[in-house]
Amino acid sequence: MDVKLTLKLDEEIIKKAKLFAADNNTSLSRMIENYLLQITSESTTETKVTTLVKSLSGIIDSELVGDYKKQTTDHLIQKLS
Repeated sequence: MDVKLTLKLDEEIIKKAKLFAADNNTSLSRMIENYLLQITSESTTETKVTTLVKSLSGIIDSELVGDYKKQTTDHLIQKLS
């Protein structure tokens, strides 16, 4: 059940937070709810996997990526040679 909560915050922070929420296709209420949920969860030391991360998991074929460390090393060697 949702309950209304009134907060007093700096006006500029609220403006910036609303813009951030809009840019991320969410609401300020949802952002605050998620934050409060995160900091009050029983296991705060455990890494949380968000729904977005779960939805993206496995989206890239690891065979297409290849050995990224080797690719990075080869690129840097060429660049710095």
